[in-house]
Amino acid sequence: MTDRHHLLVHGETFAAVGDGGDISGVRGAGSSPDGLFTRDARHLSRWQLTLDGAVPEALSPVADGDTARCVLVPRGGRQEPPAYTLFREQAVGDGSFVESLRVTSNLPTPTTVRLAITADADFTDQFELRSDHRTYAKSGAVRSRQVLDHGVEFAYQRGEWRSCTTVTAEPAPDAVEETGTGARRLVWTLELAPHGTTELALRVMARPHGDKRALRVPRSPAALNEQLLALEGEFVEGVPFPTGWPELAAACARGLADLASLQIPATGPDGEEVRVPAAGAPWFLTLLGRDALLTSLFALPYRPGLAAATLPALAATQATETGAGAVAQPGKIVHEVRHGELAHFGQVPYGRYYGSVDATPLFLVLLGAYVEQTGETELARRLERHARAAVAWMLDHGGLTSRGYLVYRADRGGLANQNWKDSPGAICWSDGTRASGPVMAAGAQGYAYDALRRTAWLSRTVWEDETYAALLEQAAGDLRDRFQRDFWMPERSFPALALDGEGRQVDALASDAGHLLWSGLLDKEYGEQVGRRLLEPDFFSGWGVRTLAAGQPAYHPLSYHRGSVWPHDNALITLGLARYGLHDEARTVAHALVDAATTTGHRLPEVLAGYGRESHSEPVPYPHACVRESRSATAPLALLTAVGGA
Repeated sequence: MTDRHHLLVHGETFAAVGDGGDISGVRGAGSSPDGLFTRDARHLSRWQLTLDGAVPEALSPVADGDTARCVLVPRGGRQEPPAYTLFREQAVGDGSFVESLRVTSNLPTPTTVRLAITADADFTDQFELRSDHRTYAKSGAVRSRQVLDHGVEFAYQRGEWRSCTTVTAEPAPDAVEETGTGARRLVWTLELAPHGTTELALRVMARPHGDKRALRVPRSPAALNEQLLALEGEFVEGVPFPTGWPELAAACARGLADLASLQIPATGPDGEEVRVPAAGAPWFLTLLGRDALLTSLFALPYRPGLAAATLPALAATQATETGAGAVAQPGKIVHEVRHGELAHFGQVPYGRYYGSVDATPLFLVLLGAYVEQTGETELARRLERHARAAVAWMLDHGGLTSRGYLVYRADRGGLANQNWKDSPGAICWSDGTRASGPVMAAGAQGYAYDALRRTAWLSRTVWEDETYAALLEQAAGDLRDRFQRDFWMPERSFPALALDGEGRQVDALASDAGHLLWSGLLDKEYGEQVGRRLLEPDFFSGWGVRTLAAGQPAYHPLSYHRGSVWPHDNALITLGLARYGLHDEARTVAHALVDAATTTGHRLPEVLAGYGRESHSEPVPYPHACVRESRSATAPLALLTAVGGA
């Protein structure tokens, strides 16, 4: 997000507002969508305040927080002190946006203020606002506006797709004016007594297609803020924060509070309602399989309820048949679920999209870890059928039996890469050349190994199937032997990033090797070499381990996956370092991440630039990062697990 946009998040709803609390009507510049969004659609595309016909000046601009507060005054000079001051406060709820306006006179005589809010709703799908320059036909789409007693309602219809946004105010506006652009202007003439104050309350209800809930919009931002604070308190309460490391404690608390605001509704296999972590705001306020699984794994020792919700939600969306457009195959765990108009009409493949090679093994890893952590076996019994189907996918469609490894192919309509580094050029040789043909990414093989071992343990201890357990243990052992033979680059003492379609080692030195430590795939000797190598200066920036080691032609400090620093990636690396007994190295990475969080209000973003700490005393932001991201929010908990309060 740019400096002029400030993000308010609550469940499936978020708003991006400017320094003065306005939504500008800009269609979107790719990195920073402007508006009020819920379930992948923009329900306010314009929300602009004027005082006496002019845009006011932000005396105190919006600051980061769950509530947007700013102070505005009419523009003037040093010799013309403002006649009045406007105090503006905004918050978002579940499908709602609430604003309070308090206008206070600064004069000893009566004064009149003409206040107006220009509002519009274009109902644009988020995929239309991305920077990929794609356009989508919407034949037959109709937008309408209807004046209400206390405001205005905007509606959109395209075939069976219907959505609306209702704006109401108290007191009601004196007039609702047309603007000639489709927007409507709500106007009040306010009479202020000497040094008097008057207040307005505006409420926006966003009703996306298919939403039949009887939602009640809270009366004020303060009421919404109380709701969110209570939810954040539930997430933070009872977590044993380290007393000897206050910065880590603060990062854990900030992350849990952010995670509370990222909870979205989902459905389990029996139709039960659960709440799961969304991937992140602004672009991914939805269920992403890999992200929800890693988030739940990081939080497992402290908030096992996340895993208990995520696993059934993903079981409910597990593929049962082959679907070419969605890259679906029986047993595969979903990569992404979308609810927007373009997904509904099949114009993007992401309604239920299965373009992930690693969500399926991570599903099994989390299921086994949940039972091990909690001792509760009911969930593993209930999801046994889904777990066996996931194993069958790994062995069959996933490629473990035919190719020896989990393999993916570029999806022409979706993702070129289907591991965690899913940008088009992420899987590359050290010179930057992209891997071609079917790809076998290193990290995914580690997840598969761990999944086979954990599922074998479940089979033996919970399902009481010794034969199946032995089969999976044999498959895991064979995978480990193959991997160290085929992926290890002896001249570099490091594993390849991937194998390409011809079985050649894709030789870029990448942070994915740290995931192999987390999964335990490498022998101790190899693991120790990898762990120490990740702390050398070309990898370690001082703020964390880079996704790609500097010095390689492919490296770029502002590339999404070829030189940046990802907190969740580093959390996995830290857990892996601790697993292999490299505790000093684990503490070094943990302290770097916590230091980075301390410079940004204890909040870790999705990704940081790869510039080194020796030349930049504060971490450089990555320009298109999600501001709130569930994996980054729980990364401090993973650090706490790995190194304690050290």
